[in-house]
Amino acid sequence: MRAAFLAAMCAITLASPAFADEKKDKPKSNQLTPKEIAAGYVMLFDNETLFGWAIEGEATVKDGWMVLGGTKATTATCSTALPTNTAIFELDYEKNLPGEKQPRVALTAKLKDVFAPPGALAGAATNDELTRVTITVPAGTVARVGRVNVKPTSNTKLFDGKNLDGWKVNAADPKRMMSKFEVTKDGELSLKNGPGDLVTEKEFDNFVLQAECKTLGDGLNSGFFFRCIPGQYQNGYEAQIQNSFLDKDRSKPKDFGTGAIYRRIAARKVVTNDNEWFTMTVVADGKHIATWVNGYQTVDWTDDRKENDNPRQGYRAGKGPISIQGHDPTTDLLFRNIRIAELPGEKK
Repeated sequence: MRAAFLAAMCAITLASPAFADEKKDKPKSNQLTPKEIAAGYVMLFDNETLFGWAIEGEATVKDGWMVLGGTKATTATCSTALPTNTAIFELDYEKNLPGEKQPRVALTAKLKDVFAPPGALAGAATNDELTRVTITVPAGTVARVGRVNVKPTSNTKLFDGKNLDGWKVNAADPKRMMSKFEVTKDGELSLKNGPGDLVTEKEFDNFVLQAECKTLGDGLNSGFFFRCIPGQYQNGYEAQIQNSFLDKDRSKPKDFGTGAIYRRIAARKVVTNDNEWFTMTVVADGKHIATWVNGYQTVDWTDDRKENDNPRQGYRAGKGPISIQGHDPTTDLLFRNIRIAELPGEKK
């Protein structure tokens, strides 16, 4: 069980105008900037749904805002805990609607500084090195949340742009060693041909993995495998790379879609395109696995299968290498800025 949420909350009062006309009043930004995406920021709230949040009380989404509270006390808890000390919050607060309206509170600050606009408490619950965001709204109060964007701490480089130190070609199946892995003059990892597999020498179980990827063709297939059985070929969970979708509908991913956990849960939307750089974030924390693509959350999944050493047959908790998949002869991708942060994992 996670540690209890921090009890200490500090009040913030600002002298500024009341809410603008609701028809024109939108969150400051519904999208991350390209610079924020490249830096690894993820949106905990997508401005469209309550995906990735557990709600106790009253909650809905309206005009890009997460609207919390009303007649009941309400708590919104993000389902993913992350190692982070940087976040961007945007919150509105209204007390005893339709009575007096209070000013907007827009914050960019450290998560170690606990936030509390009057009556709308936004804070962080910490457990070892992890942070979980929660927003608590008292009964008789409505809070609107526009942005909850955080930057995970993932500073350990798995690929330095100079060489493939720390990686090795998976030789478990000699018939599947067709891929070619090279470092380009621009410091990118080039992957061509397949099948094949490049694996880390170090093994991981709980982590935040972030990487920039680019497919150099249409409908190409690759992915990051993790918690693989050491010494076997791609026998682990796979964070899928496949940017195609069906019927011109991005909510219908082809072959599970980029950000999916392949053959376990599909991406809820394909948000990136072939021949463009995108950033993928994979969080594996015990049974809970979450992914983001360009900062948009694509998977929020708990592996409730019975524990098994073989991830094809059940939940695998054990450590294993992380690998990059060469799928087939058409494979042609680039990777850069591959980094990781190890997590303490769920306590037994």
